[in-house]
Amino acid sequence: MSFPRYAKYKASGVEWLGDVPEHWAVAPLGYRYEVQLGRMLNEERATGENPRPYLRVFDVQWNCINTTDLPTMDFPPEAQVRYRLQAGDLMVNEGGSYVGRSAIWRGEIEECYYQKALHRIRPFNQSQDSSEFLLYVMEMATRLGVFVAGGNQTTIDHLTAEQLRAYRFSFPPAPEQRQTAAFLDRETSKIDALVAEQERLIALLKEKRQAVISHAVTKGLDPNAPMKDSGVEWLGDVPAHWEVTSVRRISKSVNTGGTPSNEPASEDIEGGLPWYTPGDFDGGLQLRSARKSVSLECVASGEAKIFPGGSVLIVGIGATLGKVGWIEIPSAANQQINAIVPDEKIDGRFLAYSLSVKAHFMKYLSNASTIGIMNQEKTKEIPVIVPPQREQADIVDHLASQMSRFDTLAAEAERAITLLQERRSALISAAVTGKIDVRGLDTADAEAA
Repeated sequence: MSFPRYAKYKASGVEWLGDVPEHWAVAPLGYRYEVQLGRMLNEERATGENPRPYLRVFDVQWNCINTTDLPTMDFPPEAQVRYRLQAGDLMVNEGGSYVGRSAIWRGEIEECYYQKALHRIRPFNQSQDSSEFLLYVMEMATRLGVFVAGGNQTTIDHLTAEQLRAYRFSFPPAPEQRQTAAFLDRETSKIDALVAEQERLIALLKEKRQAVISHAVTKGLDPNAPMKDSGVEWLGDVPAHWEVTSVRRISKSVNTGGTPSNEPASEDIEGGLPWYTPGDFDGGLQLRSARKSVSLECVASGEAKIFPGGSVLIVGIGATLGKVGWIEIPSAANQQINAIVPDEKIDGRFLAYSLSVKAHFMKYLSNASTIGIMNQEKTKEIPVIVPPQREQADIVDHLASQMSRFDTLAAEAERAITLLQERRSALISAAVTGKIDVRGLDTADAEAA
């Protein structure tokens, strides 16, 4: 897709803007927009006589503001004037990991206010400047890390009102601002729809993946095999020649990991053994790498708990309780992880597949109302259906093939999302800096370009 360019350009004097169309203005934001930072009011006013809803930082998402279940506070008369929102106000996150995140207040609630850590940006002259255009400028600048110290997007920073007023942006004439915003609304909505399609595909692949695993480890590969009642309500019928048992009866041991105290696990240890934490469970069944390691000296002293290759690791606490992984080499883990060392009756890979579809049962077993804990004894209670070893091997091979196919399709969808998002960012950047001329482009023109 290609678009026309403007006839003449000039240097903006701002590195991240580059050259801009000759007739565009370049000025500090504070010359054209009022920038007003919210502040924290006395919390005692939350129970005042005239409570009014107000926005918080996390209510402002990219181009979307949450208006459900907003808190209320009794704003004094002077604050009602200073912090009341008007339709068309641009709200900008002041700090933290989402510095610069912006959205336009559309007036969804007749009377609403805002509090600390949010900037309200309002054009001095609405016939001259458009918040809709500035929203896309803010998105581009934020994606580039303009508002973060040194452009380092891992740094937590704060964007003060003084700093924001001083940032220089390029401003087309009002008609071009409106045309550019309308063009980007139209084109980004198309891209967002395509991204949503790929995200739905990934979600469907995850559901199908779980369904394939669940059927294989509970029904087997032979559709004609005689069945029997497993005696476990949520498992239903299973092949008649399979054994219904529990983790307790097919494991040599079930232990919990730990954290060495004398020599903590580290990313800088070379030649040590992997030390897994819940953050290392990335969705793949085989755990291939850990972010941190424990030293061999720590292993030799017995301070690090080591589990043999072929063990199955389960996250036993927290938001990711029930996540499962299989290790091929001896490894350690922290205290949030239980390790099952399978006995000769069951292949560790088959056990990992079997447990990977039991996350809901594990959360139930842990009595998880908020943050559940599944200790060693509860882990031993998990029901397991054990086929003969030849069938275990066949099922593992079948599932490995199927998972590879699902992984390939999911990776293709992820790549498509990345390309679409890159295209979206590039289009916004080109439009709001005047690298392309979108004046007069209607839908038909854009689709043909």
